[in-house]
Formats: sequence, structure tokens, C-alpha cells
Amino acid sequence: MPKKFVVAMMMHETNTFSPLATPMASFARKGAVSGPVAIAETEGTNTSLGGFIEVARKAGAEFTVPMAADAHPSGPVGDAAFEEMATAIVEEVGRGCDAVLLALHGAMVTQTFDDGEGELLRRIRAIAPEVPIAVALDFHAQMTEAMVRGATIITGYRTYPHIDMADTARRAGRTLLRMLAREIAPKMVWGQRPIMSSSLVHTPSREPMRTLMGMANAAEDSGEVLNASVFGGFPQADIPHLGLSSVFVCDRRTAEGEVIMNRILDTAWERREEFLFRPEALPVQVARAKSLSGGPIVLADHGDNTASGGTQDVMSVIEEAMRQGLEDACAGPICDPGCVAQMIEAGVGGEVTLALGGKVDMPAMGLKGKPLTVSGRVKCITDGQFKVTGPMATGNIVRMGRTAVLDTGKMLIVVSEKRSEPYDLGVFTHCGIDPARKKYVLIKSRQHFRAGFEPIAKHIVMCDGDGCTASDLKLFKYTRIKRPLYPFDPDMRLGNNEA
Repeated sequence: MPKKFVVAMMMHETNTFSPLATPMASFARKGAVSGPVAIAETEGTNTSLGGFIEVARKAGAEFTVPMAADAHPSGPVGDAAFEEMATAIVEEVGRGCDAVLLALHGAMVTQTFDDGEGELLRRIRAIAPEVPIAVALDFHAQMTEAMVRGATIITGYRTYPHIDMADTARRAGRTLLRMLAREIAPKMVWGQRPIMSSSLVHTPSREPMRTLMGMANAAEDSGEVLNASVFGGFPQADIPHLGLSSVFVCDRRTAEGEVIMNRILDTAWERREEFLFRPEALPVQVARAKSLSGGPIVLADHGDNTASGGTQDVMSVIEEAMRQGLEDACAGPICDPGCVAQMIEAGVGGEVTLALGGKVDMPAMGLKGKPLTVSGRVKCITDGQFKVTGPMATGNIVRMGRTAVLDTGKMLIVVSEKRSEPYDLGVFTHCGIDPARKKYVLIKSRQHFRAGFEPIAKHIVMCDGDGCTASDLKLFKYTRIKRPLYPFDPDMRLGNNEA
């Protein structure tokens, strides 16, 4: 008899400082679907769910997908949304299965639970205490004891931008299949260091994270351990379990893996100062971009980053670029449904004056929305839908809602009804703009833009724009974090349970 797998996705990176609510409707960008529709939507894509479906297919297993839900980062997930997603998964597991394969994020906070993933796993374990559970997590997961206790196998992305999402699921799946074949007996060990760092300095392609990830990859790739993962954590969450962590999956014995894991975490602690972000004045950054020769010059606004919970309607960087006279530029997407409607009503070729962006206040940051008055001609109107062709989430369908392009004469601004992280050139090319032919490209992103835009960029300038995803941790008011925590307590020493 073929094995029966339950394969599911429940993903959300929660920014507790974001003013954007996260009801079930927020998960509709990919459908919050199940069954054949979910399979058709994700099979063959470079996503964790796509990777797990591939694992199930190659194993010849029968499998069901009771829930495939993924929302853009935003505020805490509504209780009703969490219950709907978790219940669908738990009830399917309760019908009986040989294994569970879960594509989770690892940084979900709900209205009730600080650890959404840990709560889901607790519920599964309550009805299926022995079933093997393989979990693929985002690199920015915030590891907890509940997650490690609930899962059998955990793997995390090795890249940022995340171009190995499907492969992360394959890594977990390979270990799971070996377990089912009784070749191995997986056991996990994990640890954490009290370092909260800006995700702007997390990417494993550069130091200091490159050394840590290199050590983990070497341990897994050499066969010393079954799986090895490092997690940078997600700093835009005011919860008690923040920190840089690592999880190793070992065969039967954990002693060797624990030694390597602690070596990684000790290295992180020794280099903790390198994980700090040092802010710079926005006018200085834009002036630097203006002084550079050639193009495209990418200006990445990491203060209003959709993939970290930003509103995508803060206009500070575009306003400064206009003030300093940048020309031959494209920018966006800016999320402003009202302005999209106004541009559609004017029609292609129509002249409009817009109060663009700035519609959402951010009370947690003490920021009021500030629209920017811009005038120009409507150049293009689209349905905002395109297939990703770049290396991150390849094959995914992006749905930005109705989208329009405003031509100000000096800048082409893409305006959409929905938020969308610009990790693929399609945010511009689908509406007739070739960013490779522009002098300046203004986008809202922290690292994911590098997947699609770094190959065409002659220069990249990071811009400290306003917003609830700012990289300067001093801008956030934390009241629930566990202290001591670096860098808030710079002179702290590790206790026995952390060393």
C-alpha cells in the first residue's frame, strides 16, 4: 500500500508594529486554497509547498493538501484566520496518515499566540503523537521549544533572498523518507543566542552570516549530520522569543551535532557587533545615488518593505528623489487603490494629479501618513498579474490587483491595488517598463530585490526610508522582549543555559 502524506502550507511573517490587519482574506493572494486547486497553483514552483509536493510525488505517496495559505507580512494574524487554517490541517491529520509535511514560516504571531507554528504543531501532536512531521521554515524563523518538540525534522532556507525554498523542502523530505525506510532515526538539537539584529545584515551571501551558514552547510553536506539550519530571526516582532538560533537534525545521537551547532552559535556571539545596522540620513543616500555614473542604479527603500510588513505606500524616498531632481527613473509598486481607480477613470493618455500614497498611519512608529502630490499622464493600465521568471519563487503567479503607470516626465511610477514585494523584474516589465534601460530604479525591499534586480544593477544604494520595517532597531518600542538581549544590553554576559 502506498504511504499517505498530509502536505500543507500555513505561512505568515508577523510584524507586530505593522498597522495592517491579517484576516483570512489576507491569505487570498494565493487563494488560501486546498486540494487539487492548491496542487495546481503550487506544483513545480520554487516554493516550500512545491518542494514537498515533489517529494510526495517521487515517493509514490498518496497525499492531500488540506490548506495552502500564504499572506504578505503584516500585523498579527486574526484568531479566526488561524483557527480556520490550523483546523483544516489538524482535522486532515486526524483522518490518518503516515507523515506530515508542513511549509511554515516560523515567525507567525496571532492575536492569541506568540508562536503560531508551535501551537499548530502542539495540536497535531495532541491527536497524532507518533506521526513523523517534516517542517520547512523561512530563514527568519524565530525558533521555540514548542516547534522543536512538535516537529520530527526541521530545515531552514540557506539563502536570502530566498532562492532555495523548494530545495529546503526537499532536504527535509529526503530525511523523512529515509526515516520511513528505517535507515535513520532522526533526533533534533537546537540552541539560541540572545542577539537581535537587523535583517539587513542577515544575508548568508555576505559576512557575518556567511561564516555561520557555511559551517552549517558543511556539516550537512558532508554527512556529519542529517540537516543543519541557522535562523537569523525576525526583529520586527515584540515577543519574548527573539534571537539568533540553529537547529540540527542528527541520526540517533545528538552529541556531535550539538558540538558543531554550539560552535556556530558561539561564533555568532563573538561577532555580534557585526550584526548591527548603522543608519544614515536619507538625503545623503539619495545624493550618493545621484553622484554615481552609469545605470541602472537601484535605490532600495528598506523602511517600507512589503516582505517585512510594510504598508508599501510611504513616499519618503520618492519624495527625496524628486526633490534632488533624479530623472530617467522608474519606481514602485506603490499600493494605493484609490489612485489606481482615479487613473483608470482617466484612461491611458489621461492627465491626472494624484495625492499618492501616505494613506496609512503607523501608530506604533509614531508616523502619520503623508501623501505626495504628483501629476502626469497615465501610461499603462494592467490587471497586475504575471508569472515569476526570476530565481526566487520561480513559477509563482503574482497578483498585484489592478495596476496603472503614471508618467511624470522624469519618473514612471507603478501604482497597484495590492502590496507586492519587488523581487522579480515582472513588477515593471508586465506593464511595459524595462528597468534595465533606466538610470534609476526605486523599489521597496530589503534583500529580496537582489534576486531579480542585482543582475541588472550597476550600483545599489540602500535607502533608510520611513516605515514600520525600518532597519534601525532604535526606532521600535519593545515592551515584551526577554532581557538581557543584545544590542539593547551591550555589556551582557551569557548564562549557562545560553553558552
